[in-house]
Amino acid sequence: MDGALAANGILSLSKLGAAFAICAAAIGSAVGSGVAGLAAAGAWKKCYAQRKAAPFMLIAFIGLPLTQTIYGMIVMNAILTAARKGALSPGLMMMGMAAGAAIGITSWAKGQAGAAACDAMAETGKGFVNYLMAMGVIETVSLFVMVFATKPLA
Repeated sequence: MDGALAANGILSLSKLGAAFAICAAAIGSAVGSGVAGLAAAGAWKKCYAQRKAAPFMLIAFIGLPLTQTIYGMIVMNAILTAARKGALSPGLMMMGMAAGAAIGITSWAKGQAGAAACDAMAETGKGFVNYLMAMGVIETVSLFVMVFATKPLA
């Protein structure tokens, strides 16, 4: 009985790491989208005040930080799969915490870049692809974290 309780406790560490991976990524996505959304609202207000057309494309900058939630989910699933196969739970917990934090932070940074892009796009009406590329560089960090964190678990 005590062995079963200990095994469940150790497995709980894996589940904690999995939960942290998705939750930290989702928090970062929410904050990043929120930051970009606030900037878009301000940019649209400026456009309306100047009697200019408000660029609908700012929606892309608001939504781009959401992809990191998917990366967090992929890390979560990899951790849970590795736990079922008997991988060491403390390591899985730490991996979930580190990967989730890194993915969440990059999502927040992507939202900040999106906020700047909203302001610039609304003011000039130019540079959409350039702004997407800048946000894509930040996205690459999340992709690296996801791939390198899940690779040892495969």
